[in-house]
Amino acid sequence: MRYCGFMPRNPRRRVLAIDVGGTHVKIRVSGRRETRVFESGPTLTPRQMVAQIHKLTGDWQYEAVSIGYPGVVVHGKIVAEPYNLGRGWVGFDFRKTFGRPTLLMNDAAMQAIGSYEGGRMLFLGLGTGLGSALIVDGTVAPMELAHLPYKRGRSYEDYLGDRGRRRLGAKKWRRAVASVVEQLSKALEADYVVIGGGNARKLKKLPKNARLGSNEFAFLGAFRVWRKSAFRI
Repeated sequence: MRYCGFMPRNPRRRVLAIDVGGTHVKIRVSGRRETRVFESGPTLTPRQMVAQIHKLTGDWQYEAVSIGYPGVVVHGKIVAEPYNLGRGWVGFDFRKTFGRPTLLMNDAAMQAIGSYEGGRMLFLGLGTGLGSALIVDGTVAPMELAHLPYKRGRSYEDYLGDRGRRRLGAKKWRRAVASVVEQLSKALEADYVVIGGGNARKLKKLPKNARLGSNEFAFLGAFRVWRKSAFRI
């Protein structure tokens, strides 16, 4: 794993955080509590996203950018097109378009970093799809569990993602979440599990050993990676 401190760190650096989701893109700058949001969806390209961000942040000042991307990121580069957005993400030069140092990471990893309280933590993001990440003593390991086979010819995302929730109904979906959390927690020997994402609040009862996350932690993670040397991604 590559240490995430490959750029100079300044605790006073103002960071623009971009949380890219399958239905919305949420943005915030460090030092402010305001979040600005616009719709994403299956046709959104990176160029369109950047143009919209420039439009919405014309009155914000920032020196660096953190982007949480809903797909595979290896060594700070997008290596696979997203399932729930448009095309053109692989090879897109965000640093050039923003004109500032830019750190790309998997969106689940970004929220996991913001949720982390030490030890061995499994993060699962229940949103349009399924995000997943494991942090062990500060080392961040983004995972692509979403599209692995789960059962009956369907993937983990087919059960735990938004399509699964609508197909199964609320009661069966909650049971599926509880079952998967228990299985993965044991298999990965997690000290605790954080369940985040927009659908986490639809769980009536949290599975054993699980804590409720928040989309707010995605912004905290985006800021943390520039300020702390404790994380390796």
